Amino acid sequence: MAMVAARAGVSGQTVSRVVNGSPRVDPATRIRVESAMAELGYRPHRAARALRTGRSQTIGLVVTTLATVGNSRMLQATAEAAAERGYALTLVTAADGVAEAFERLAEQEVDGAIVLNEASALVPDAQRPPGLRLVVVDAPTEAGFTSVHSDHAGGAAAATARLLALGHDTVHHLAGPAGSFAASERERGWRETLTASGIRPPAIVRGDWSADSGFAAGEALTVASAVFCANDQMALGLMRALAESGRRVPEDVGVIGFDDMPDAANYRPPLTTIRQDFAALAHRAVSALVGAIEGAPEIGEPAVIPTSLVERASTASR
Repeated sequence: MAMVAARAGVSGQTVSRVVNGSPRVDPATRIRVESAMAELGYRPHRAARALRTGRSQTIGLVVTTLATVGNSRMLQATAEAAAERGYALTLVTAADGVAEAFERLAEQEVDGAIVLNEASALVPDAQRPPGLRLVVVDAPTEAGFTSVHSDHAGGAAAATARLLALGHDTVHHLAGPAGSFAASERERGWRETLTASGIRPPAIVRGDWSADSGFAAGEALTVASAVFCANDQMALGLMRALAESGRRVPEDVGVIGFDDMPDAANYRPPLTTIRQDFAALAHRAVSALVGAIEGAPEIGEPAVIPTSLVERASTASR
């Protein structure tokens, strides 16, 4: 540390403040110290820093599954956002329940945790270890935790409105699992948009986020001319079912998905979808958690990340 201080022309205390993320360093000095650290190959010792600060510089990520595209993309985005803030990431699954996942994280002395998507529904009933700071991705406003989520309802409304504008009399909905906050919000956006247009929403068909469930739903959507799917994977399965039944997309059936997974542009036809900004979602969640860890006041209302319509070839005018 003394060599870094000498190279940067600052005191050892200033270097220590930079290493520990203290806000009491002006930006120009911080850049100079960080440059000196990089030139000298200096890496702070995590264990020693933990002894000094009382923080492990590690956060946990709790998931129920990584089989869905949304969760796997959030894992990558969260790891990158945490690294930018100088934090390591520890992943635990909630296969045995969220309370057990929290206990495992407490044993590893993480500074806080982010709970993703389906696991968020389990948080209100789970006992949390004292002092474990928490941010939940996809949780209702009344959950009582710091919450961050995409504008699921707004995205669903945009998808539904677009299909109606293309000339469809109504829009069917291939929904996600019951009990999922994201699925319920997307269903709400679809339902409210149809109702506001004077259209009685047709019965929903429910899937489990997988392409297989989308394929299976094809039989129940034989009369549909437009389908809003709650995610891209189910849309992929549905489009295969439609093709096998001789129905063309978009000539016979317009299809819109949700997520904008990397392969969506290479579906046949390329999928119109609602894009979630996973990087912005992860950065907001990490920022909220790191802020709580470092003493900033918790955010009150949930942070809502905008979504956007990406129009491709699976939709067309009637």
